[in-house]
Amino acid sequence: MDFFETIMFPFKWLVSVIMVGFHEGLSFIGLPAANGWTWTLSIIGLVLVLRAALIPVFVKQIKAQRGMQLLQPDLKKLQDKYKGKTDQLSRQAMAQEQMSLYKKHGTNPFSACLPMLIQMPFFFALFQVLSGISQAKDRGNGIGAMSHEQVVQFDQSSIFGAPLSATLLHGTPAGGNVTSVWILSIVMILAMTASQFITQKQIMAKNMSEEAMASPFMRQQKMMLYILPIVFGVGGINFPIGVLIYWTTTNLWTMGQQFFVIRRMPTPGSPAAKALAERRAAKGLPVLPVLGGRKEEEAAPAEPEKPKGQRVQPQRKNRKKK
Repeated sequence: MDFFETIMFPFKWLVSVIMVGFHEGLSFIGLPAANGWTWTLSIIGLVLVLRAALIPVFVKQIKAQRGMQLLQPDLKKLQDKYKGKTDQLSRQAMAQEQMSLYKKHGTNPFSACLPMLIQMPFFFALFQVLSGISQAKDRGNGIGAMSHEQVVQFDQSSIFGAPLSATLLHGTPAGGNVTSVWILSIVMILAMTASQFITQKQIMAKNMSEEAMASPFMRQQKMMLYILPIVFGVGGINFPIGVLIYWTTTNLWTMGQQFFVIRRMPTPGSPAAKALAERRAAKGLPVLPVLGGRKEEEAAPAEPEKPKGQRVQPQRKNRKKK
């Protein structure tokens, strides 16, 4: 077992345990154990468990993203301050001041990628489990928590005539329909990339303030908007159909999660925040206070103005007894 296999072993075991748990539960309520839809629902169950466990991380991601957006004006001033200075001392001073800003606002550029980074080991583990199904079947072995019998069941299971372990690029196991594999793989790849694109697009179109839209950070976001779907779309030709089901399902979860956050807890100053204020005003509800960063000062209630023309009477001090 090489170093990478050693690292991935616990993730492969956990992924297979969750899948087997859902498979056993679905079989217990009457679904056929060797049916492709039973295993498909098991993969979807894996997504639900992992994404539910990542909700606290997602909350931290939202806070970090808002912190980054509130930080943009200060970053712009810092970049203008060191504009044209390319010496080592200036670059070092700029980096130190930038890190101080991140610390002050309690955020950093990597926090936005945290849920995806945490998911990646499980994604690779699922990829290894599903890719190794055929070899494990031929050798008479199991994979992780999956017994040899379950490996055989998975290898023989299919949906719409396409085996779950089949890939678009590397062919189809015996008994699989090549046309079904091609059609289903292409549909899943398109759904996977489209859902990822829509998720990022709705954030940029509805949940960013004007200052954030004009920042250098936004230019990077626009690049990622097109690069990530292309990367996953091209990589999708190597993914087994089961992995495509996993990634499409997790993208749909993310899309729904972002829709809820943008509608109920939008970024201050964004079009979504204005739309929320308009909806509340139409219902006669009070405007929600804007919390976080410098916006707290704007949301704090103003002190009542003292009436003019009245002299403040001095208070009498008690004399000290001798």
